[in-house]
Amino acid sequence: MLIVLFLILPVVLFFVSILIGRYAMSVSEVVEGFLSTIFPNSFHAGNNIQTVLFQLRIPRILAAMLVGAALSISGAAFQGIFKNPLVSPDILGVSAGAGFGAALALLISGSPLLVQASALFFGLSAVAITYSISRFFKMNSTLNLVLGGIAVSAVFSALISMVKYIADPNSKLPAITYWLMGGLSSISLSDLSIVVLPILICMAVLYLLRWRLNVLSLGESEAETLGVDTKKYQLIIIVCCTLMTAAAVSISGIVGWAGLVIPHVCRMIVGPNYRRLLPATISLGALFMLFVDDIARNIATIELPLGVLTALVGAPFFIYLLTRNYEGWS
Repeated sequence: MLIVLFLILPVVLFFVSILIGRYAMSVSEVVEGFLSTIFPNSFHAGNNIQTVLFQLRIPRILAAMLVGAALSISGAAFQGIFKNPLVSPDILGVSAGAGFGAALALLISGSPLLVQASALFFGLSAVAITYSISRFFKMNSTLNLVLGGIAVSAVFSALISMVKYIADPNSKLPAITYWLMGGLSSISLSDLSIVVLPILICMAVLYLLRWRLNVLSLGESEAETLGVDTKKYQLIIIVCCTLMTAAAVSISGIVGWAGLVIPHVCRMIVGPNYRRLLPATISLGALFMLFVDDIARNIATIELPLGVLTALVGAPFFIYLLTRNYEGWS
């Protein structure tokens, strides 16, 4: 029953999300829009329907689901290998690095492609620096990664503040501030085409390593006793999660809480076994982000920032989870 719900609910919300918005569409109009694309000689939908459906609404819906799934599965994997229920996908500095890259690109030119490429590059660079720091010291490698991530995040956050300080307050600064708050209003199919393949490949790699994630979550000494090369698999998992997070942040801006809260909810529902946990986080993460994005674009006359809404929804729910004493971690 749970498997059916995890499969059906995102699909149902996908079609509901197509219908709602400032330009409301009926079921018949949506069906006609799809048919006119598949059979252009037999069906003819209005230009407004085609534009809203294929250039605005569907790219945004797919982006929300992709971002939610990527952040959630990354959070679940990171919480497992770091053995810490409070770890989120940005723990290694990827969000701060991507934020600086986007802010710098917006300061220089504002080209959407440059913003996305710069956010992706600096997000990956931030984690590379964090990993290099952890390898330099010879203490606990997991602790070094977390502490290095905190330091790198602080540096890139300071650089973001510097960019905002020197930006033109009438043109550049509002664009930088809005991007950093997160949103999907300007997403297009070309933006999706850049990030969808690496995200899906990394998801597949994590699922193939699901039993190793189960072993790594026991601890390094236990995993090595069972014959698992902890260093190698930790590196593979970190690279996959970093690439997914950087790709997601590059198109959505900084969106928090999904990668922290959704894995906890899924552990409460399906348990800690990664064979079930990873698919559940993908489904529920996509559902959560799409639901929040629907609220962002429909609740008010102006669109609300996605990152603000995820915090308003995620933080109170996380407090509730704390009262459950990390249920699902045993």
